[in-house]
Amino acid sequence: MLRWSLTFIIIAIIAGFLGFSGIAGTATSIAKILFLIFLVLFVFSLVRGKSRNV
Repeated sequence: MLRWSLTFIIIAIIAGFLGFSGIAGTATSIAKILFLIFLVLFVFSLVRGKSRNV
């Protein structure tokens, strides 16, 4: 999930540099959403892992 987020942010940077603002904005939005999903799943797995070990 994090790898996809980084991929989309790189696409957004390249598209923004080349002047494709629509594609850059869309790629940035997708990267933000994927990163938030990654964070939620990461925190969930940390909490679940700690509850199993106790």
